[in-house]
Amino acid sequence: MASILEQLIWPLHRRPRMEPKALFEIDLDRKARELETAKAILQEVFATSLAEVDEMIRLRLEDRGLL
Repeated sequence: MASILEQLIWPLHRRPRMEPKALFEIDLDRKARELETAKAILQEVFATSLAEVDEMIRLRLEDRGLL
């Protein structure tokens, strides 16, 4: 019986664990892609350049006191 339990538990110990740092980096990559997508949508909706979209975002952040 112990042999069967060891066989079931052993793979759990051998499995590589994901570092918390790696999870944080994945989340940052996802957020960066979301921001780029949002910028592309704003650029399309307002028929502006990417520089103008960046300026709109910067002004909005300044108004909220985040910059």
